[in-house]
Amino acid sequence: MTDTRPLIVTAAIAPEDLGWLDAERRAHFPEERNLLTAHLTMFHALPPSMGDEAASFLARLARDHARPDATLSEVMSLGRGVAYRVRSDGLVNLREMIAEHFHGCLTAQDAGGWRPHITIQNKVTPKEAKALLVEKQAGFEPRPLRIAGLSLDRYDGGPWEKVGTWKFSGSAKP
Repeated sequence: MTDTRPLIVTAAIAPEDLGWLDAERRAHFPEERNLLTAHLTMFHALPPSMGDEAASFLARLARDHARPDATLSEVMSLGRGVAYRVRSDGLVNLREMIAEHFHGCLTAQDAGGWRPHITIQNKVTPKEAKALLVEKQAGFEPRPLRIAGLSLDRYDGGPWEKVGTWKFSGSAKP
């Protein structure tokens, strides 16, 4: 039977940052909707049939490249939620490589622009979101974000099914 679940590509957040980001998500995300750990989505829906190719390509990128520098640069509004904006030329370059490789297979959402962010609250009222935005902006200072590698998951309507994670181990600057 053919797997019809779309593939999701994320930048794997290093454990030392994932812990506190996930705690932020648990504290502010509606409990019934918080089915995932904190994550940084690069592509929302690669075709299900591309699983082996995506895994192979992501493994090669991670093997060839060093960890990209990244920064949590600001707190941003999602309208009905709040996120930390991520700035990283290296991640942008890696995403462009992935997009070029899968050109013609990308959804309109994935082929469009990318606003890298880590969501800590979503699907709340605009009033709740605005209150958290103001609270988080008050004490926010940009900080480094450690990116460990690239991950591939299958979307299954709720929790994702892990296909693989590949740690950056190369020397090439992305």
